[in-house]
Amino acid sequence: MLDKLEKWYSTNKTKILKDFFDLLRFKTISADENNLDEMLLCAKWLDERFKKIGFQSEIIKTSHYPLVFAEKIFNKDYETILIYAHYDVQPIEPLEEWNTDPFEPTIKEGKVYARGASDDKGQLFYILLAIEALLELKVDLKVNIKIILDGEEESSSQGLIDSLDSLKEKLKADHLLVVDMFIPEENTPAITLGARGLSAMSVDLKGSSSDLHSGDHGGLAYNPLRACVELLSKLYDENGKVAVKGFYDDVIELDEKEKSNFDLDFFDLQNYKKTFGIKDIGGEKKFRGIEANWLRPTVEINGIGGGYFEKGFKTVIPARVVIKISSRLVPNQDPEKIFHLVKDFLEKNIAKAIDMKIEYKGGGKAIRSNPSSSLAKTAEKGFAEVFKKPCKKILSGGSIPVIGKIVEKLNCPVVLIGVALSTDNIHAPNEHFGLDRFEKGFLTCSNILTILGREK
Repeated sequence: MLDKLEKWYSTNKTKILKDFFDLLRFKTISADENNLDEMLLCAKWLDERFKKIGFQSEIIKTSHYPLVFAEKIFNKDYETILIYAHYDVQPIEPLEEWNTDPFEPTIKEGKVYARGASDDKGQLFYILLAIEALLELKVDLKVNIKIILDGEEESSSQGLIDSLDSLKEKLKADHLLVVDMFIPEENTPAITLGARGLSAMSVDLKGSSSDLHSGDHGGLAYNPLRACVELLSKLYDENGKVAVKGFYDDVIELDEKEKSNFDLDFFDLQNYKKTFGIKDIGGEKKFRGIEANWLRPTVEINGIGGGYFEKGFKTVIPARVVIKISSRLVPNQDPEKIFHLVKDFLEKNIAKAIDMKIEYKGGGKAIRSNPSSSLAKTAEKGFAEVFKKPCKKILSGGSIPVIGKIVEKLNCPVVLIGVALSTDNIHAPNEHFGLDRFEKGFLTCSNILTILGREK
């Protein structure tokens, strides 16, 4: 079967790239509400594509951006797989650091450069192609297929979250496959059996009614930037542990047998440092390897804004400072509970001269999959046959908050897959995706759908 799929891909490659580039040109930046027209155009493009290959498809309006839902029921007695991906992308700033137009796809050295090439339009498109090829080749599939495409995964997925109750029956499935993930190395296949949760907040510090001259007011006014530094320095103890009382209370430590379900030994710390130009790693000193990312919760300071930081110099004491903080969570931790714990800690430790407002920016629970589920075993086999080597079982330190909510609502096994690399510059300038991996993603998804339902 793989030979036929490879031939199909080769025969259609010119059209595949043209269509892929058309998808990449849509400016679907969900963080910018001015892009609503582009979001609608992209959703319509995807909807029409599904209808063209014989799926029932519709655009579903939400409280935010539209969803695209498509399905094909081959036999009511078959099991059903629900596939999740997203068509929105991250903002493109800083634009001056891009070597090419982020919305005009460019091929260089076998890689496609464009915003969304890897995360997640490239991965979304190869699953769509896989379905198209299987239908065109008249493969006798033994599983019904549903697909939900999110328009704001990069901006909290609130529209989908708000719609889950009303969509529960429509999305009902026996398996959930998330196509928005990484492999550890270019030729190392892996399925992801879990991802950390997320709890995000915005912290606003105010020290005065307006910016102040640092000469006239220095030594008199309490500088919110100073208060910010003092406050954030208290978040961690000398061993790198989060100092927030109760932060670790719900963390369940895995024993060695449970850890053996995952390939913890593939991670090369020295290579990681070299690849990303990192001198040393943070986090808890007790955990130095990939366990620190996969199995431990963290609090990260994502951004600080206040005062003057453009070219030149401006002697100012800012009136306000804004801090963005996120917590990555492990199973059994509740995002809202963690928010309140961190919020209480910040409120108790802020300087009395500073007014503070804290806003919850949403989140989602961590997910952890059963490595023995039929979907996990099928995905593992599907990868191994395409890559011609054993498939690893890994976890992700990242988060897709809406997935935890979907799993909770549908109560079905989940596996996360993808062929992106950590060096693809997702969320950064010059995002790219190797065409060789794009083809492997296509073959792997085709293989998974072909196998699923045939082997119990």
